[in-house]
Amino acid sequence: MSETGSLIRSLSGRRAARNFHTFVINEIGHAIVTGQFAIGSVLASDAVMMEQYGVSRTVLREALKTLEAKGLVEARPKVGTRVSPRSRWNYFDPQLLAWHFDAPADQAFYQSLFRVRTLMETPMVELAALHRTAEQVRLLKYWVHQMETAGDSIEQFGLACLEVHAVIADAGHDLLLRSVLGVVELTLALALTRDKALAGAAYREQSAVLFNQLTRAIEGGKPSDAAAVLAQIRGLDQGQFA
Repeated sequence: MSETGSLIRSLSGRRAARNFHTFVINEIGHAIVTGQFAIGSVLASDAVMMEQYGVSRTVLREALKTLEAKGLVEARPKVGTRVSPRSRWNYFDPQLLAWHFDAPADQAFYQSLFRVRTLMETPMVELAALHRTAEQVRLLKYWVHQMETAGDSIEQFGLACLEVHAVIADAGHDLLLRSVLGVVELTLALALTRDKALAGAAYREQSAVLFNQLTRAIEGGKPSDAAAVLAQIRGLDQGQFA
């Protein structure tokens, strides 16, 4: 599983150290999602992939099992490992979502991401406004301040923004709604990098202003106000895709 924030960290060129197992998963999964391995195609034989990735048969087989669990491939006797249709992919898997960062632009997919954000974030922030603790409010203020002081660091700004979403998710006490964080991270990473002119100081300043308003609404125990501000934040992010 991909750690929350790993996609944002990669924007600065920093890559987390990987063992052989996760390396193979990332190489094959990324190739599938970005279209290098076409839907319905059969992957190379074990011997070829072992040579290509420099791993043992055991490591390769375990990696393919993980990819199969994500819905990306299916092993068939006498056929080999075939790339599955997109309808079988587990789109709530954070790692699978992160691989879409490098995929060709797809407006229908982007619209779906924001529909999911709306459906899951709205009740989440409303619950957060009802159940937040003083410590969670303190954390919200701290991370919003980190957004305000990030300067030109897209990584620092993005990580601080994602932490705000994570605190809100924790405050909402709903484990299923918390799974939206992978969607949030992908849309945020794309919004910060799609157009450097758009993702500049003005965008970040406006985001920080809205997150300050959101924090005040949550601190004040106002779920409807919090939901309204969060809708503005989504709209700002989505505007980067126009």
